Amino acid sequence: MEKQNILMVDDRPENLVALDALLDSPERNLIKAFSGNEALMLMLKHSFALVLLDVQMPRMDGFEVAELMRSNKKIQKIPIIFVTAISKEDKYVFKGYECGAVDYLFKPIEPLVIRSKVNFFLDLDRSKRDLEAKLEASRRSEQEFVEMLKKTEIGDMDSLKEMTRM
Repeated sequence: MEKQNILMVDDRPENLVALDALLDSPERNLIKAFSGNEALMLMLKHSFALVLLDVQMPRMDGFEVAELMRSNKKIQKIPIIFVTAISKEDKYVFKGYECGAVDYLFKPIEPLVIRSKVNFFLDLDRSKRDLEAKLEASRRSEQEFVEMLKKTEIGDMDSLKEMTRM
């Protein structure tokens, strides 16, 4: 099974160390970014199954990163889970969902909750990739079948012409 990449974005190294400790697993690549700009650059270079994104960061906050992600075709479909210590008030939560978040984690993070949510989105990514591979295989088979039909039709036409000449 191919390892899945998870991007963890936070300006505070101790938060990334904590996330790493909670999520470390042989089937995952946990990649860290310390800023929104670094995260965007990594997303353009690598494929990610999930982004865990801190809301409060200097220069570019998590909401801005999410909006930029959603405006780029290459990375717009990557699921975002916002990780935040800010208020659980509806206006902040709704803002996150408007920016493209699929879920929220509130600090302090409960280990069982984060593992369950991450596992769910990794399973979803795996299923999506499996379906895409099956769809591509189906398209190739269909194309091969169409090519075979064309050759058969051309062959039959040539045979028909030969018969009419006799």
